[in-house]
Amino acid sequence: MTASPPRILATPEAEQWIARLTEMHGPLMFHQSGGCCDGSAPMCFARGEFRVGAQDVLLGILTQDTPVWIGAAQFEYWRHTQVTIDVVPGRGSGMSLEAPEGIRFIVRSRVFTDHEAELLEAAGDPPRGDSVEAG
Repeated sequence: MTASPPRILATPEAEQWIARLTEMHGPLMFHQSGGCCDGSAPMCFARGEFRVGAQDVLLGILTQDTPVWIGAAQFEYWRHTQVTIDVVPGRGSGMSLEAPEGIRFIVRSRVFTDHEAELLEAAGDPPRGDSVEAG
């Protein structure tokens, strides 16, 4: 059987910034915002600085062993899309670790193909915060 496509990716530039921020702050995590604070920006935190709850869904793990979480309600809207974390010049939210660095993380997305959607459906829903160690 063919493996399911990843739900989360990062561009090479974002991966470089994740590595750099990991050197500065230790292990990281992302939480995909549902619209407050900085629109729908992926928020980058030192791991453990943001408490993942039972209603958070693990989209996947990026470079540097960096988990990416999303709220369950937001996941329902985005479950049919592959999300890619990218980075652009500018200042994002003051709560996200990259804010002082003159860059901001953003998301880009594409709709899964019918075949990819079938593979993901067969694989079942991703784990939630109450079923995995969030740290």
